[in-house]
Amino acid sequence: MATEAFEDIAETFDFLDDWEDRYRHVIELGKAMPPLDDSFKVPALKVQGCASQVWLRPLIEGGRFDFQGDSDAMIVRGLIAVLHALYSGVLLAEVAKIDAPAELGRLGLNEHLSSQRSNGLRAMVQRIREEAASHA
Repeated sequence: MATEAFEDIAETFDFLDDWEDRYRHVIELGKAMPPLDDSFKVPALKVQGCASQVWLRPLIEGGRFDFQGDSDAMIVRGLIAVLHALYSGVLLAEVAKIDAPAELGRLGLNEHLSSQRSNGLRAMVQRIREEAASHA
């Protein structure tokens, strides 16, 4: 059920044997992501439950979910980019059907993120689901 963009990331992760290489790839994904304009770094868009600062700005068009996001931590920016690949362009009604823990588990992220980062990732997924449900 994953998007083509997420499948591309999964294929790259399959190719990268070393976790350090995967970690660097996640950071590069974050660097390649356009920054969120400072005017959107407001409390209403801030994700609670993340150790670092995280903002997610939903963009709904034509019944499809998309978002912009940013963080003050490079690895978290990369995780936002991974979530963007997983959810961008998905029909609002389909967002809740995506098994994010299973899809992210394919990347091996569960074993290599600190508990704080894992909690933050879950908080971001929860926010994405809530935003999609509120616009459906």
